[in-house]
Amino acid sequence: QVQLVESGGGLVQSGGFLRLSCAASGNIFSINVMGWYRQAPGKERELVATITDGGSTSYAASMKGRFTISRDNAKKTVYLQMNNLKPEDTAVYYCNAKLRYSTYDIYDYWGQGTQVTVSS
Repeated sequence: QVQLVESGGGLVQSGGFLRLSCAASGNIFSINVMGWYRQAPGKERELVATITDGGSTSYAASMKGRFTISRDNAKKTVYLQMNNLKPEDTAVYYCNAKLRYSTYDIYDYWGQGTQVTVSS
């Protein structure tokens, strides 16, 4: 199937930056949508950003302007550049990939997550 592996998380000070990477592997012909979600302790998982195979991006309002999502289709990798990080950005960040196997057969795959901690 499909495996997603995140990397790039860590501990930074408020105002700092991190770049997350997520590499997909497996039997993949194409990935329609890739994205990042995050989940803070005691909170539900929330959308951070998504990017289609055509390069169309979408961001959560609180992240827009600070975070930038991009992808390298050849490497089957999605990135999340996070700038001006804030303590409220502290969470486990999960990579997501949506693959279409047929018109009505679409599956979501998830990575294990990478911890991002922003100190105040």
